[in-house]
Amino acid sequence: MSDEFAEIHDEMRAIARDLLGNADAESAVDWSLIARSGWLGLEAPAAFDGADATFAEVAVILQEMGRAVARGAYPSVAVLAVGALGLLEPHPGRDELFRGTVAGAVLPVVALTAEERVGAVAPGAHADLAPFRLVPDTDGLRLHGNADFVLDAPGADRLLVPARHPDGEIVIAVVEPGVAGTAVTARPVVDATRSLGRVSAVGVEVAPSAVWRFHGDGERALRRLYDRAALATACDSLGLSEAMLAATVDYAEVREQFGRPIGSFQAVKHACADMLVQISVARQLVAAAVRAEVASAPEAATAVSMAKAFATDMAVRVTGKAMQLHGGMGYTWESGIHAYLKRATLDRSLFGTPAQHRQRLARRYASARPAQGVSPGSHS
Repeated sequence: MSDEFAEIHDEMRAIARDLLGNADAESAVDWSLIARSGWLGLEAPAAFDGADATFAEVAVILQEMGRAVARGAYPSVAVLAVGALGLLEPHPGRDELFRGTVAGAVLPVVALTAEERVGAVAPGAHADLAPFRLVPDTDGLRLHGNADFVLDAPGADRLLVPARHPDGEIVIAVVEPGVAGTAVTARPVVDATRSLGRVSAVGVEVAPSAVWRFHGDGERALRRLYDRAALATACDSLGLSEAMLAATVDYAEVREQFGRPIGSFQAVKHACADMLVQISVARQLVAAAVRAEVASAPEAATAVSMAKAFATDMAVRVTGKAMQLHGGMGYTWESGIHAYLKRATLDRSLFGTPAQHRQRLARRYASARPAQGVSPGSHS
């Protein structure tokens, strides 16, 4: 997101726009094509055939996927699965899965609910971080729990399940979908371009070699994964909003009313200008959050909540305004605006609603402000 890499990002953006623009809108982008493009391994280490890049490069692809309302599991794999694998301690199984993920041979999904309660990821409130638990049994460990609205769970061929270990730590239990005791049930949502499902486990046997630990604190690692997912959703919302503004401006230039293009009317100009201002603000907030994520800055969580709250709320408003300015055409299936509006609506709810993220920000700033009526150094 810096000037140093602006040219590289522009090249990536142009390639992604061309590739995604040529894809069939009714089906997912060819997974092998995404893998060959190197997008899956952008953040992966070179030791696992990755590019050793950062989330800033992933954000470029995420924004273009939003612009094209592209289908596919890229966000959940590149953002959550690769992110989780990078936060885990080295392990032969992890290393093998890392290589397979980068090559596109395996589609791992982290069983995190997208119906996230932001309070559950705030410091000091850890109860809902890992909805699964590992219970000791005579044969070893058994996995119990469930997570609803897991992004791309129905298409996963490997599940990375955050679970509470008997020793109290949060770990990742690697489970094959379809083994005894597991169930993945598709959950229909308003946005047909996305796939979500419910993951449940009842007494699933987990081998010791399939229990992987995080570097350092597992709860902190899981909070970071939630924030990455929220930021990815903000990137998606920014991309689709930009596409809606461009489509609306193009339409206003050719659609005539009373013998002149509707874009010449002051009310239409003001509406488009308002859309541009909102998108510009969102772009700055998303860029700041991406920089904070790349730098692992202490204020990253705050920046992410700001970006998620504003960008996803803005996307619904901008897409709704685009539909309105298209007139009757905007309500037709042929215009395609309905796909953007449905996606924006789901983005607003995924990994914390704007209201939940604003509550998170309010709690943070309230806790940092000294109590009224008590001066520094005074004693009661």
